[in-house]
Amino acid sequence: MEKNWKAAIHRQRNELAKKLHEPLTRLARQCAPAWGSRENINEVLLAGFADIPHCMFLYIVDTDGIQVCDNVSRDSLLTDHFGRDRSQRPYMREVVPSWGFLLSDAYISLRVRRPSLTALHIIRDDGKAVGYLGADFDLRDLPVTAVLYEEPAEWQQITGDPSIRSTVFQQIRAESQLDRHGEQAFSILEELFEDRGVFQAVIHFSSSRATIWFLDDPYRYRLLNHEALADPDICLAYPTQTYPTDAIIPQSSIEPVFAAMRQLRVADETIYLRSASINIFNGIVSLTFSCDGSHYMRYDEFLSKDMGFWFGT
Repeated sequence: MEKNWKAAIHRQRNELAKKLHEPLTRLARQCAPAWGSRENINEVLLAGFADIPHCMFLYIVDTDGIQVCDNVSRDSLLTDHFGRDRSQRPYMREVVPSWGFLLSDAYISLRVRRPSLTALHIIRDDGKAVGYLGADFDLRDLPVTAVLYEEPAEWQQITGDPSIRSTVFQQIRAESQLDRHGEQAFSILEELFEDRGVFQAVIHFSSSRATIWFLDDPYRYRLLNHEALADPDICLAYPTQTYPTDAIIPQSSIEPVFAAMRQLRVADETIYLRSASINIFNGIVSLTFSCDGSHYMRYDEFLSKDMGFWFGT
């Protein structure tokens, strides 16, 4: 797996550039003799369209970004694009490298409002740059060559809504129904994780509910309200299941993680835990506090932190 989403995108873009560079270079050279004739350019692009893999449209613009031909698709011409000013489109505002080929960053298309990207290649006539060959691609049509990236395990801290942060010291934690029955609620959640097939949960302390996901039905969540979290009979609604051996969070760490979450909820009346989540397969615990700041960290790093780390004491 890739280590992060940026590495996955970089790999994917490199693979696409390798496939597109050579055929677009050939087609750009063929366009030079047709320069100045809308009809001749259209003919060249129609003839070469099949050589550009996954392409949606081909066209040519001059150095000012004005389109000098029609939009060419596999078997037709879109004549209303002739004379179009593309100079302010995202791909035209990127710098084409000295070797003459650019694969743009993805953007939202004007025509169908879909994520798209454009490849540009310089067209030269007697060594002088006269325009650019453009090839538009819908991201849905492009092959995915990069493997699924893996979410990084290092600690990430994300700040939240500034309006909440600015008034944090004017608020005091109000005891919720989950707080009043916290020991029993977390015993139930512990049972569901360790013996009933739950692999992920989001715990909302302030609204006294938990959203849970099961191994046997991972595409649907279940919502446990404060009544369910106060009733051990809820465990009977789900069959017993062996704790998965490939989970990163060991079964023995479920109870300590929940105990630390409960402690963070009540340790301070102003800065307190508002919601938390746990996923046993990626090993990540997330925490969102009353100041709307969020933390994501591995379970073992989370367990290694004492209250002094969170509250600076």
